[in-house]
Amino acid sequence: MSNDSDNQRLSPLQREEYVEQHHLFAVLGERMKENMPAQEVLAAVREEVLATTKLPMAIDFLLSELKHTGAFADGMRRLGHYFTPFQCYVMSEAENDKRQFDLRVALEVLAKEAEYRASEATRQGLFIYQLEVLCRNRLGYDQGLDAIAADPSYTSEWAEWIFTVRRQIGLVDLADLLYVRSEFALERNQHLQQSGSPVPILFGIQEGRIAWANRRKDPLLLFAAMHRHLGYPAVPRPANADPEERLLPTLARRVEQMNARIQLLEEEQRGGIDLERFYVKPPAEDAAGDST
Repeated sequence: MSNDSDNQRLSPLQREEYVEQHHLFAVLGERMKENMPAQEVLAAVREEVLATTKLPMAIDFLLSELKHTGAFADGMRRLGHYFTPFQCYVMSEAENDKRQFDLRVALEVLAKEAEYRASEATRQGLFIYQLEVLCRNRLGYDQGLDAIAADPSYTSEWAEWIFTVRRQIGLVDLADLLYVRSEFALERNQHLQQSGSPVPILFGIQEGRIAWANRRKDPLLLFAAMHRHLGYPAVPRPANADPEERLLPTLARRVEQMNARIQLLEEEQRGGIDLERFYVKPPAEDAAGDST
């Protein structure tokens, strides 16, 4: 079985980075419920996180992007050495006005993932969590699984299998996709043990048993069984809140975007917009890139 003792480290960053990332996303989510502007929250968290991590430099860059665009996702993508493709995808879906994906739920999702990475995380648990995020929140499987496969936490064997899941999900039962790549399936088929498994084994006996027991069932039951028996992290669920309250984060983002546009109009009236700041790479990004 492919395990986490290989040469590739499970998480691309040090543990303290994920501890501080968890703090960032958790505080953002909590204070947005209080209708605090995201820029003020970021500036406050910038002073709270450890200066020995790379997160303060990342926050400086995100603040700059937020002032210009009023969004997080584009800035996170430009810091691809620090934020994973899955983190960027979750944030971009939350900021997509066509999606019914609450930004506060997205921040809880990212906080929970960072917390799991800071603990004794496994690739099996990380994948199950990320896949459940897509399922529960009805996010796009194509782009979502592409983002998961691009996560540097996964080996090439994992990435290849995730692309297989992307092609077959909806056509093949999810539990079957997990089961056939488990040690439990290998144990049940003795002839595979004698001839050698034709495909890499990615899941253990327990994951295989749970997948076998949940064949032809709702995938959410499979995830729930993984939580109960293996302690894999559960995906945060949206609370039953007032529908009008869900509009507040969207309205706050739009206000910030309008403020950014008004600033550009004011600069144009004063004699023109300084375009150099949009083309010259910000020092914060250079510093973060050199340090990682």
